[in-house]
Amino acid sequence: MGRKPSGHLTDHRENQLVSRLRQITGSEHGRLGSRLQSLWSGYGAIYRFHPGETQRPLIVKFVSPPNIRRHPRGWVGDKGHERKLRSYDVELHFYQRAAERWDGGCRIARSMHLSKTENDWLFLLEDLDDAGFSGRRSALSAPEMRACLHWLAEFHARHLGSVPEGLWEQGTYWHLATRPDELSIMKHERLKNAASAIDRALSDCRYQTWVHGDAKVENFCFSRDRGVAALDFQYVGAGVGVKDVAYFLSSCQGERQLLKEADRWVDEYFQFLEVSVRTHRPDVDSSALISEWRRLYPYAWADFTRFLVGWAPGHFKLHGYSQKLTEEVLAEVGGSS
Repeated sequence: MGRKPSGHLTDHRENQLVSRLRQITGSEHGRLGSRLQSLWSGYGAIYRFHPGETQRPLIVKFVSPPNIRRHPRGWVGDKGHERKLRSYDVELHFYQRAAERWDGGCRIARSMHLSKTENDWLFLLEDLDDAGFSGRRSALSAPEMRACLHWLAEFHARHLGSVPEGLWEQGTYWHLATRPDELSIMKHERLKNAASAIDRALSDCRYQTWVHGDAKVENFCFSRDRGVAALDFQYVGAGVGVKDVAYFLSSCQGERQLLKEADRWVDEYFQFLEVSVRTHRPDVDSSALISEWRRLYPYAWADFTRFLVGWAPGHFKLHGYSQKLTEEVLAEVGGSS
């Protein structure tokens, strides 16, 4: 018999995991379902766990870093490894802090058990499929776009000014301070030279919140009534909300759509944000906040573009829309060649 694919557990490790889950849930005959997804670069896998006939299924995110590192684009250095390990600590801490934040306006999976050992991380979470959020999308209808933008607006409003204790000092997986290797090999000299100024504009602005940090369409789950829940919180940290908005739009709209529709969706996000800020943070000047974040929306695109140019120079998201906004920012910050 050949080796199990990357992300699968050995039979021994799988048996150990099932024993732990049975003990945690008090289910003598609980069983592990099929693997739902492998984690990035083979760092573990996500499974469905069935405690018993009378108990609802749960989701198991089990992180067990590999002895031999692999990466689809060849980034296997120590910096990337340490960043991934840190990301699972961040996600664990987020779920610990987010226990009361799973209501309809900003729905996430409830955590049932969270633990870390010397060798692994274990997340036992509510099964969002079982909770009615079984829809997964790669392209979105207009109501689904609005649902995701509303979720982001709620998340950002609720966390305005929150200290990111235990989270990333600056959220998103492409944050400049965590990507020195990608920056060093960039061939776009103007953007490379402006990278620090772009980062400062985003990180030194007045209104900071928590950003999801990986708010792609694949990390949203949809219900039949067009409600939405989010998952995958490894890169939550401080930041401006438009970082999430730019990244979300990049994940579900191509160049032509963005050139035609992006302004509309940004406007809708800010309409949602204004209402959410008035609801959750009436002490905050929503007009000043929105004015600042509107100005920084192109900076969020330029920041993400900087990452892509170093990480994957031929990436399909390096299109006319991202280049247009990046050029606008470079003209402002004076990126020299």
